[in-house]
Amino acid sequence: MNRLRCAVVSGRVRERERQRPAAFLTLTAELMSRSSRLEPIALSSEERAQLQQWARSRRGTPALALRARIVLRCAAGRANRDVARLLGVTTQTVGKWRARFIAQRTRGLLDEPRTGAPRSISDELVEAVLAKTLHEPPAGAER
Repeated sequence: MNRLRCAVVSGRVRERERQRPAAFLTLTAELMSRSSRLEPIALSSEERAQLQQWARSRRGTPALALRARIVLRCAAGRANRDVARLLGVTTQTVGKWRARFIAQRTRGLLDEPRTGAPRSISDELVEAVLAKTLHEPPAGAER
């Protein structure tokens, strides 16, 4: 069981020392050493150029730029926690995009199609209606 030593300082109880059993500490150390083994990311020159372009892009989506910055920093050998702290995201976000990049490379960073009903009107029909509305006067009207 954990033992907790406390001190009363200016009317508040402050935790001074937490004693844990030795078995807990060794188990925690083993888990931390196992989880810190990250699969390294090796980038080709084309991938690095594409990621740098996405990271600097002002016209693209901000989400894609963030994903590219995450992968570039992971490829530099940084841990997920360091990358998360640098970019202001959670470690889970960094882990997600690291794993997706390793599995699918640059395609994995792009947005996937969302669920929902399929479109009922095609792009060609929308374009035709807009062209007719903008360029042909209505029947029996002056304007």
